[in-house]
Parts: sequence; C-alpha cells; structure tokens
Amino acid sequence: MADVQTTNQSILVVGGGISGITTALEAAEAGYDVVLLEKNPYLGGRVTQLHQYFPKLCPPSCGLEINFKRLKANPRIRFFTMAEVAGISGKEGDYDVKVKISPRYVNEKCTGCGKCAEACTAEVDNPFNYGMDKIKAAYLPHGFAFPMRYVLDPSIVGTDDGKKCKDACQYDAIDLDMKETSFDLKAGAIVWATGWNPYDAAKVEYYGFGENKNVITNVMMERMASMNGPTGGKIVRPSDGKEIKNIAFIQCAGSRDENHLAYCSGICCVASLKQTRYIREQYPDCEVTVFFIDIRALDRLEDFYTMVKEDQKVKFIKSKIATITEDGATGNLVLEGENTNTGEQIKATFDMVVLATGMAPNSIKSVCSADVSCDEYGFIANDPAKAGIYGAGCARRPTDVASSVQDATSSALRAIQSIARR
Repeated sequence: MADVQTTNQSILVVGGGISGITTALEAAEAGYDVVLLEKNPYLGGRVTQLHQYFPKLCPPSCGLEINFKRLKANPRIRFFTMAEVAGISGKEGDYDVKVKISPRYVNEKCTGCGKCAEACTAEVDNPFNYGMDKIKAAYLPHGFAFPMRYVLDPSIVGTDDGKKCKDACQYDAIDLDMKETSFDLKAGAIVWATGWNPYDAAKVEYYGFGENKNVITNVMMERMASMNGPTGGKIVRPSDGKEIKNIAFIQCAGSRDENHLAYCSGICCVASLKQTRYIREQYPDCEVTVFFIDIRALDRLEDFYTMVKEDQKVKFIKSKIATITEDGATGNLVLEGENTNTGEQIKATFDMVVLATGMAPNSIKSVCSADVSCDEYGFIANDPAKAGIYGAGCARRPTDVASSVQDATSSALRAIQSIARR
C-alpha cells in the first residue's frame, strides 16, 4: 500500500466505534484532516452489537446511520478498516505512526451480492455474536455493516472453498493473494478511542462460564435479544433452546474485586435493568432475580430503576453469589450465596444466568513509545502536562454511549487545540 500523505496538521483517531467516529466527525467538520483506523472489518464498534442503548432505548441504527452518511460526505476523513497501530513515536505536534492492515481478501469492487457466501461451505464461529452461532467463512460482518463489504476468513485461503468464492464473484472482488500491508503517517495529535473489552468471565472460575452452558454474559444477552442475533431475537436457553421461566442476573461478575477488576464499570447495573425489560417483554410470566452489591442508576436513570423495581415479577436480592453449579440432567443452574441484608443462606435454581461483567480498556502502552499517562487500570488519563495523545470514551473510563459521544467531542477539541498551539 502506498504511503498515506499526512502532515503534522492531521489528527489520527484510533478506533472506529461511536467515540472514534464522533471524534473524527467533529475534528473534520472543524476543518482538520483526519485519519480514522478500525481493527474490525466494519465501523461502529460495540454499539452495533447492542439490541438497544440508553437513554432512549434506541436500536444501534439510531444515530449510527446519520454518522455514516456524514463520514461518506466528508472528504477530510479517510478511514481504514482491519487496521491497527503497530507503533507510535514522536511528540506533540510531530508523531510518526506505523499502521498495519490485515488482508480482507475482498477488494473495493465488492457489491455485497453475497454470491461468495453462497458458494462457500466452510463455517466459522461468528465473532459478531460472540461465537454463539456459526457463519459462512465468506461473510458480511452484520446486516448494517459499514462499509458494506464481505470478508473472507483466512482459514479458507488456499482451499477449495476459497477458490469457489473467487469463481462465484462476477465482479472480480475476491483477491486471495492479499497480504498484510503497512504504511507510515504523520500526525499532530492522536485520539485513542479504542473502546473496551468485556472482562473474561471464564476467569471468574466459581461461576463456571464456558462449562455451564446456560451461563451467559451481558454482552451475549444483547446479541440474543437482537433480531439479527443468533436466535433471531428470541431469548432462550443456549443448551436446549427452551423458553425462560426464571432467570438470574449476577451483578459485579468479576468487578469490584481485587482479583479481577478492582473498579466499578458504572454501566453494568443499568445494562441488567434494561435486559430485565427484554425478558419481561418476551415472557410476561418469567420470574427475574437480580443479585447485586449496590445498584448504581443515577440521575435520569433512577426513574428507570424505580419502574423495574415495581414489577412484581422482578426481585432484587443484595448478595454476592459464591458458586454456580449445573444440574447435568436438566441443565438448570443452582446458585449459592448469602443474603447480606438478612444473613440467610441462599440456594436457588434458575433456567439461565446472566453475568454482568465489567469493561476492561484496550491499552495504548503496548504500541506507544511516546509518554502517555494511564491510570492503574490501563485507562488513559488526560494529563495537561503530557499533551498530544488523548483518550476518548471508554478508552478513558467506563461509560455509556451518550457520555462517550460527549467525551469524544471534548477529545476532538483537545486534539485541535494541540495542533493550533504548535
């Protein structure tokens, strides 16, 4: 790939989720050239994987569609998918960045016709649905993908399936000879908007995630509730597809725990309240139990919490559940712990359990030789004494979608000010 021509008046935005997109748009519409990098084959980040998000309980297309149109219409923004930063050096106003691009094996001639997927027989775990179902190894990442371009899984390159995909494409869009490429660019300021990863629930061994089939995480629940999810929007038990009669949410699954995530991610309580509504809308007779340490639903969200509490089918128990075991015959889950309000021992059986795992940051330290301030957990700290590289959204702190957008706008302004004072 030829070098991307940039100058120290350009702004680099790393991460193409809602924070990165917002940062790029705000900076470009203020008159600055922006390069936007995203490691996935599509823009939109984890917002695209939500069923609904606060505060309006909108689907992901609400807001993203408008932003995609703004991106396409703005000549000051160049974006690259399947792109990652391999190294950052330099100082404020004069950064040198190395970028690597992973092969997609599908070029810009793709029309999204899907003939390659029809020809392909191999299947892979679907990363968009957190591996809860399979997709063809030639696939469109999701129905709302931007750019609307297919991807070939590397596992079929050099196989008969890869050749079938190439032969099926009448537009010559399949390029099995694609290799990893790289290019260098210069930037005056960098905004690190790489978002977050769900904490690995398998590390919380006493909950048996991965072993107990009917224990899922909050991000998996979002996909299950979505119409383009693995079950077509039907919330059912993963082990046997049965409808849910009683379900438990376990808050702070690994969070506020010195052995895992010592901090509170802030949004997990609200996410579980929202998902409780998903359950109750589908199953009017389903019993829901929320095991919590503290419910953190502040300001405008407190009314939502009050509404959920008034539902007679929803029960809140202050408890840190100690263990989950699976009944091998029924697939039901037995939860044991203590009610910390009453001191009573808890032993209760549920059809399914949802673990409210926290948000872990995507760290900048592994690729950056420049001096960047991070807190003890790996979130970027915007230190006025170390200007030039700024965090945005969940790369800076755990937060919700609306707050991420606000923070991204602030980060765009910081990046502009950084360039303006050089």
